[in-house]
Parts: sequence; C-alpha cells; structure tokens
Amino acid sequence: MTQNTLDTRITEPSATADETEMLLFCLERARAQFAWKVGGLDADALRRPFPPSAMTLGGLVKHLALVEEMKMAEFVDGEHLTEPWRQEHFQADPEWDWHSAASDTPEELYALWQRAVARSRAGWAAALARGGLDQPSLFTTDSGWSPNLRRVLVDLIDEYCRHTGHADLFREAVDGLVGEDPPQAS
Repeated sequence: MTQNTLDTRITEPSATADETEMLLFCLERARAQFAWKVGGLDADALRRPFPPSAMTLGGLVKHLALVEEMKMAEFVDGEHLTEPWRQEHFQADPEWDWHSAASDTPEELYALWQRAVARSRAGWAAALARGGLDQPSLFTTDSGWSPNLRRVLVDLIDEYCRHTGHADLFREAVDGLVGEDPPQAS
C-alpha cells in the first residue's frame, strides 16, 4: 500500500437540514466512502482485475472522475471537458476511462479524481446559488425535455453508490478492508 490518502471526512448535516443540504451530504458521504475504499493503494492493487469482470479499482477512480466532469459539462456548468478527456480517446475505445487507468500511476489517478470532485463542488455551489434544485439543467433531450438539477444530483449519487459497492468488494479482496463508513477522527 502507499501513502496516497484521500479525504474521508464525513461532516454530518444538522438534524433539520433541508433537501438540498441532505442531498449534498449524501453525495459527500458517498465520496468519502469511495475514497476510503480506493485510497492508499499502490499501482498493483489499483490495476488488479477481479474476474470475471475486467473492472479495477483504478478504473473505478478514473471512471468516477469522468462522471463528475461529464455531469458538470453536460448538465451544470457547460464548461468543456479538458485533459485527459479528449473525444478521440473514446472514439478509439468507448471504455477508455476504464482501460487507460492501468497506464496511470496512483498519484495521477487520485489527483484526477480530486480535481474532478473540486470542480464539481464548485459547480454545484454556483448552480444551486443561482436557483436551487428545481431549475432545469443545461442538457436538453431530443424531445426538448431538460432534467432538473435534482435529477442530475440524484443520478450522480446513484453512480457513486453503485461503484462504491464494487470498490467495497474489490478492496476486501485486496487487503481485507471492510466496513461501511471510513473511521472518523474523534
């Protein structure tokens, strides 16, 4: 294992938190759980597949970085994706985010995810300050429908929940780490 640690702090909301605060808490808790399950690993552990799946913990890190970036670009802030998310990568390999993670160092993977999370936090804060969860997202379907930001936020939480479950099983296979929430400082 390595010293690549990720932030796993969970800050509880007030007992009377509103919907927005609770949904953002849910996202932050899911991020902390994910960070705990994938953090501190060396390259071999991050690249290890878990047959019959070809998924790896490193692939999960890179995939969730992409998900964070894409939600912002397509639904929330409209800013174009930057490196390393070039379209030609995905044209050559639609699952490039998963496959290319094997070539990345733990430091690169963790930094990529942390940058995506920082962008997402800032983007959500700005968007919610402009009008809350009921406002339509930037994405419009072919039929002219735009999901509201509530739907986009719930979909992001769902993506973390699904993949944190994968990471939970994979991490247990790597070094026996089990549990629901990361240990918190007293």
